[in-house]
Amino acid sequence: MSKTVLVVAAHTDDEALGCGGSIARHVAEGDTVYAVFLADGVTSRLDATNEELEQRNSAAESAHETLGIKKAYMLGFPDNRMDSVPLLDIVQKLESVFSEIQPQVVYTHHVGDLNVDHRVTHQAVLTVCRPVPGVSVKEIYAFEVLSATGWNTPAESPFVPNVFVDISEHLEKKMEALAAYELEMRKAPHSRSLINAKRLAELRGSSIGVDAAEAMMAIRVTF
Repeated sequence: MSKTVLVVAAHTDDEALGCGGSIARHVAEGDTVYAVFLADGVTSRLDATNEELEQRNSAAESAHETLGIKKAYMLGFPDNRMDSVPLLDIVQKLESVFSEIQPQVVYTHHVGDLNVDHRVTHQAVLTVCRPVPGVSVKEIYAFEVLSATGWNTPAESPFVPNVFVDISEHLEKKMEALAAYELEMRKAPHSRSLINAKRLAELRGSSIGVDAAEAMMAIRVTF
């Protein structure tokens, strides 16, 4: 039976970095994937322009077409300042998306990421997905994002993966989506580079004896 999947990310490009291969695999297996982005990832930068925002949105459209995302929602919260917004305001906007889509599977950020928007996004997702009777969500997974998950204080909620998704047949799609975000990617040895994204997928794949994988933390899984 096909599933409805929702990726909840702070910024466009987080979805491709964190679970781009998993998205492509879901689509290939007949599932329907949606994405929602809480902030724009641009407007917190000094001298940010509307042109830069338009370029990033255009890149997102290209990446989503590559991965097979059916629809993306932009919630418009202040970039890198989501901790300045009452959590209730974020939760209420996010709840409307969940209510419309009724996802069974949810992917989102790790609670220990260095980026504050990532942490707030995780908290908002868990609030929306409270396990009350009748909730549609049966699986919640936290993904890792290069230049955010590995950069926080080591003792502060470390990322300890316990789920590995084989993306060997979908790594090319993930890399193509990341290439669409070329303005957000950096040159190696920066962790958020194309070559290091590929290396991480190969490293995670070696953990389970396959060519490439994405590592997740299972937050809640209901059978």
